[in-house]
Order: sequence, then C-alpha cells, then structure tokens
Amino acid sequence: MANVVSEGATARGARTAQAELALRTLAHGPPASGRARRVLEQALVFAGAAFAGLYFLGLSGDTLLLAESAGVPHTLYGLREDYPLAGGAATAQALRLRRAVWLGPGESAARADADARAGNGAHPDDGTHADDGAHAGVGAHLDDGAHAGDGAYPDDSARAADADGRQPPVNGVSLAALPLPGPNGCLLAVTESPGGFDAEDRACLELIAGALGYPPSDETADAGELPPDAFRFAMDSGRVEAGDAVLALFGLGRAGFDGRVETLLALTVPEDLPALMSVVEADHMTVGDRELEFRVVQPHGPPRWLRLSARLLPGADGRPARLAGAVADASTLRSGGTDVARIQRLAAALATAGTVRDVSQAVVTALREPLRADRIALAELENDRLVFTVLVPAAPASWPDLWRQEWRAEWPDAPVRAMPTLAAALREGRTRIWPAGAALEPALAGVGPGGLAVLPLPAGGRTAGACLIGWNAPHDFGPDERALLTAAAGLAGQALIRAHAFDAEHELVGMLQRTLLPRRLPRLPGAEAVARYLPATAGLEVGGDWYDVIPLPDNHAALVIGDVQGHNAGAATLMGQMRTALRAYAAEGHPPDVVVSHANRLLLDMETDLFATCSYVDVDMEAGLAWCVRAGHLPPLLRRPDGRVETVEAEGGPPLGVLAEAEFPMTPLRLRPGAVLALATDGLVESPEADLDEGMNRFAEGLAAADPGRLGPVADALLTGARRDDDIALLLMRYDGLAVRPLRESWTVWRVPEAVRHARRFTRRVLRTWDVTADADAALLVVSELVTNALVHTEGQVRLDLTLVHRRLRIAVADTSPRAPVKPTSIGWEATGGRGVLLVEAVSGAWGSLPVSGGKQVWCELVLGR
Repeated sequence: MANVVSEGATARGARTAQAELALRTLAHGPPASGRARRVLEQALVFAGAAFAGLYFLGLSGDTLLLAESAGVPHTLYGLREDYPLAGGAATAQALRLRRAVWLGPGESAARADADARAGNGAHPDDGTHADDGAHAGVGAHLDDGAHAGDGAYPDDSARAADADGRQPPVNGVSLAALPLPGPNGCLLAVTESPGGFDAEDRACLELIAGALGYPPSDETADAGELPPDAFRFAMDSGRVEAGDAVLALFGLGRAGFDGRVETLLALTVPEDLPALMSVVEADHMTVGDRELEFRVVQPHGPPRWLRLSARLLPGADGRPARLAGAVADASTLRSGGTDVARIQRLAAALATAGTVRDVSQAVVTALREPLRADRIALAELENDRLVFTVLVPAAPASWPDLWRQEWRAEWPDAPVRAMPTLAAALREGRTRIWPAGAALEPALAGVGPGGLAVLPLPAGGRTAGACLIGWNAPHDFGPDERALLTAAAGLAGQALIRAHAFDAEHELVGMLQRTLLPRRLPRLPGAEAVARYLPATAGLEVGGDWYDVIPLPDNHAALVIGDVQGHNAGAATLMGQMRTALRAYAAEGHPPDVVVSHANRLLLDMETDLFATCSYVDVDMEAGLAWCVRAGHLPPLLRRPDGRVETVEAEGGPPLGVLAEAEFPMTPLRLRPGAVLALATDGLVESPEADLDEGMNRFAEGLAAADPGRLGPVADALLTGARRDDDIALLLMRYDGLAVRPLRESWTVWRVPEAVRHARRFTRRVLRTWDVTADADAALLVVSELVTNALVHTEGQVRLDLTLVHRRLRIAVADTSPRAPVKPTSIGWEATGGRGVLLVEAVSGAWGSLPVSGGKQVWCELVLGR
C-alpha cells in the first residue's frame, strides 16, 4: 500500500489531497474485512461517482467477476456481475491494455475515428484509445460506437448484455474503468454528472485503484495463529478452523467441535441456510469480500444474530480456494458503522424509495443519528420557494418565525429570497457549513444556533432541493462529517428527481381512478350506503375495480361492484365503460338479470380480450326484498340484525365477456331493518398466504364484530391491515326500512271505447279509499289526459299506477312507446290537440317522463291540500 499515496499531493487539488489522506488512513488502520468496500466508497465521496465496483478475475481466469461494490445497485445502470476477459467491455479492455478507459456521454463516432487514425497505442483488436494519464480530456474511446448519449455502451448496437460481454446502453452517464496494480483486477466507476469525470475526479479514481491493489493470497490467510474471532474454511474438503470465540457464539466448545462445516450449519435457523450455503459453496462465489447476517439456535431464548465477514481467496499453484474471515455477535455491531458505510446504506435505501416522502425519510434516518443533529429539514426547490417535505422535529414551535408564518399546510413553503445566505449557497451548488455564532439572517439562525449545514441537492445539472441540518449546542465539524454530508447530498438529489417524477405519475394515475368512480353516493330512502376504494401500492398502474349505487324509481336502488381483468389503462377504460353501461341499462327499468345480460353482450361486441366480474343487487326499500345476480364475482355477505353473518348463496353466471348466451339467474334475498349487505372485490379477501375461503371467513368475522350503526368506521375497520398488492373496492349498505310505506294501486287499461271512463272510475274509488277528496277533481283530470294520450299515440298495453306518500299523490301512466311527450311552445285557436300536457303541468307540482323496460312512463305529482 506504500505506493498508493503520491508524493505530489501538494500539486494536486484539495479534493485529491483529501482522498489521499482518507486512503492513507484506511491503509494504516487495523486489518478488517470489508476494507475494499470502504476504499470503493471513497469514489462516491471524492470522485462524484454514483457507483463504484471492483472486478477480479475468477478462478477460471477468463471471466471478470464483480467482487465488491458501493453506491447505487449496479443493475440501475445495466451493469453485469461478470464480463468475459476477451470481450469488448470497458473492464476487460482496461485490464488487457493495462490502461484506463474513460467514456463520456458526449463522445461521438467521429472523435473515435480521429483518435484511431492518430494511433494512441490501443490494441488493434480492441478498438480502444487508452488514456496514458497525460490527456485530461476524453481519454479513451471503445471503438466507433461511442455515439453521443450512448453512455457506457461501447459499440453502435443497442443490445443489452451481449454475448461478447459489452456493457448495455446507459444514456446520459459517464463510465471509467481503471486496472489495479496487480494483474487480476479492475475498478469500474459510473457518474451521472453532465460533464463526466473531470481531471480531479480522474486523479482521485487513480488513487483509489492503486489503493485497492492485489487480492490477498491463500498464503496470507494461512500465516500466523488464528485469532479467537476468526475462521478458515477449505472449499474443497469442507473442513473449518475456528477460533474459540467463534465456537462460543455457536454454543460449542473446542472439545465438542469436529471441524466439519455441517456441524455449524446444523445449528443455523433453517430459514437462513440458503444464504449461508451461498457463502460456503464455491460455485456460487466470486473473489472478494462477503458480509452476511444469520441466526443460530440457542438452548434457551430466541435465536442469536451473528455477522460473518469474510473474503474468498483464490488458490495459488493449483491449491484449492479458501474462505477466511471473522464471526461476531451482530447485536454489538448494529449501532455502529463508519460514515462511508452509512453512505452505502443510504444509497441502498434511496434506490428503493418511491416517493418524495420516502426519499426525505431515508435521508433523515441516515444523517440525524450519526450527526447528533437537533433539526433536519429537507425541501424541494420550486421556482423561488422551498417546499418542505420533511421536518424533524415536526412541531412548528421548533422552527423560525418566518417558517411558521408560511405554515400553510402540513409543512411550510418558505421563500428563498427571505434567506439570502441560503440562496447564495444554492446558487453555488456546494455544501456550506456555519459554526456557532455565525452571522446569519433570523430565518436561518433559528435552525442551527450551535451550527448549521446547508446541503444543496444536485441533480441533472441543476439544484433539485436543499437539506438543512442544525444543532442547538456548539458543534465541531470534522472532515469525516463534511465528506458524509457531500456524498449524501449527491445521492439525495438524484433520488429526489426520480421520486418527484414518480409522485407526479402516481397523482395522475390517482386522478384518473377518481374520475372513473362515483364522486359521492346518493342518499337512499330507507337505507344508508358507504364505499371505499384502495388502489394498489405496487407500481403506478391503475386498476379495474369499481362500485356504484344507482337510485331507481319506486324506492328501488341497485348496488353494483365489479372488477375488470388486468391493471393498466385498458382495464381502467373498460371499467368506466362497464359502469356507465350498467347504470344506463338499470335506468331503462330492466330487471337485474336483463341488466347484467345486456352488459355481457355489450362487452362481447367490444371485441376486447379482457373480461369482467360483477355483482348486481336490486333492493326494494319498501318490501325489504332484494334480487342478487352474480357474474363470476364473489358472493355478497349479509349481516343479520342479530349479528350473524352468512354468505348469500346466489347462483352465479360466468364472467362478463366470456359467453354470448350466458344465463344470469336471480336469487331473492329478504332484508330486515338493521341488516347490512357487504360487497367486495377479491383484493380484500385473496392473498398469496391464504386461499379465498380463509379470506371470506376473515371478512365475515370482521363484519360480525363491527357496529352497524356507523358504516364509515365499519368500512375502515374491514380495510385495516389489507394487502395493497391489488385494488380493493368495498360497498356496504345498511337497510333501515321506510318509516312510512307508500300506498300503491295499479290498473291495466284495456283498449276499449270507454277505457278512459274506466280509468277515472278506478281512480275515484282508490282516492275515496285513501280519504283523498279535496283534490280528486285535479287527479281525475290528469288521469284523463295521460291515459288518453297513451291510447291515442301508442300501441300495446297501458298501465295506470297511483302512489300516495306524505300527502303527495303520484300518477303514472306507462306505455310501450319510447317517445316522450313534448310540450308545445304555442297553440293556436284552431289547433285540435296539444293542450293535455299544458293542463297536466298547470295542475301538478311536478311532471316528467322516464324510460322503463320496453317503453316509457309519464308521471306527475300532486301536492294534496296545497
């Protein structure tokens, strides 16, 4: 390691000097497994890399294998874990040529051709121009395919993971591959900086490549006496040499250990065996460091967590490979960790953070405890305002007065112009630190009276936001803390941009879903209905679950719930079409089986590959009777007034859109006041861990234990703990019954010469029975006009319906013609018709026409005693 640190540090930049100091500290520190990873993490801190990886030749000698990495997962950039040494990958080229390879996003084929003609000493078969260290520009081009914007892809095709081992296309990033001093390794680094790796970045990477050096040999592992917490494992024989402390962690003594790896594996918790086997089986290993946590069984109490840190050492001179390392009690290690280790954990957390809030929480978790900060604020920069996404602590009293004045929602959005010091730091784009007592404007001084750090969050050549960290007591900023803050800012900025795009798309998906579902449920006579919808949280695809409540004439209501196959825009569009179709067919007055049958034929005529399931329940609020139709959907649950819950045994038909001649039978259902009808989609009851019957039983138990007096809390309780890997729709209706049941009578009007007189006689008799005398003449006039119009202008059956409720008399005449009557705009003295509608309008409080099955119904209401 002595040759790692250059003697010309004073001639280099400040960042290079800091990198030399950090690498010298790692080189002279105590031996520890994981040192290679900590060296790689310096590339994140000092060279602006988003990923740094260490590749070594495998045991076969013809393949470069990823031994260690730091930063974001390598899969985000399409990088592989192995590259053929004879292939065209940058790692293979750098190792073969023993020179650095630099690829920038702005390179072109013309520049590569020009360099090829100039002859920079590249291998004629490699198509590579290698940087000899004197050229601070592009450095190297991998053949004539390094087009602008191709990133790390070395030729002109867009093949991912080609057979020749080239890196797949990664647009907008720069890549560096540097050989290690030994003959077997290579450093690979990736940055998202628009300018790529500048001269000082490259100098830092060269230092880091030199610090990585040679992989330790097998002889090193065998030298000296074995420490108490160390072990050596022979991959070919399965024999283990373990120190006394290691055996004690497994609950064994020196006399009771036979030296076989199987003895130690037998004490491991079975669920952790696959991970351990991947370490002790040579076929699944690559040269380099490995770290793993696992559990061992204890004679008493819960299992103990252990941490294994080891390195696979390639054998020399035909000798077999060996695994050497240490085992420690993980409970004593979890609270510690170096700053660079925290950066790696932060990078892993940010790689899986989906939303802006997730990114903010990950940054706070990574920084607050190690920095012992009293306040942390993370905000997005929108125009001239900082929109805060996380404040710790969250209480407004913990923050400056200016921020509290701007506390408009959950978090404030403070104007940047009111904090010129912060605005200057954001323009400069670099981390700024002010010690205790620094002269700051009040809006910033209150954040950190004992010290303040401002971290601009860079992303894509601009500042995406800022992170403010404050201390109450005077705080001394060490070099390690400064490096931690700088590295965390770069990672958080890129993650914030990705999360912001995710949030925007997620909001668009949610808005689409909300427009396809009812904005509010109607008020029902004699019943109350509530609904809930939970979209899936996995991904951004909109689902196909829907619900609806459709008010119908004569105190009827239809409850509908359904699910369209798939989770995409096509399923959502079809869901909206099916909901509209069912509502339209129901409004026409068709019975439930006809409504569902019409929807089935409509879906088949749409020639889509998707199908839908549906449950349709028509509830008669007056009679307390419901008719249920199922089309491949879950059966409803009925909670009786005494608390018993039963599954409605409704005979079901196939899903909609499957069979053209499908039948959808109706099942009657009696409702008592206090009964609750529950309809749900499969997302509520199905899961990978439990079958459908278990989910329905859990659904029924939750419904039985609920208080039906308040349906909103009942619905919320049923959704508590529900899985979110699928959409969930839930519809509940409590039947209360009508306080006053309407009086109804009907009369079929025969087409005879005195049909109108018979209709008037029937009406007079009914009104006398109902004790309606004062407005009888007006009612008889309306009956004469409506019945006459139906007989004259239509054909087929005519029916007269009379309804009395709350001193309102409803007169309705139904016929087989779909054409509604039209009120004339003007009538001359010579006109022989058209006055009937005007007369009906004059004597009634309201009138209209609505479609019914096979025709229409013209109605009017008289307010009695007005």
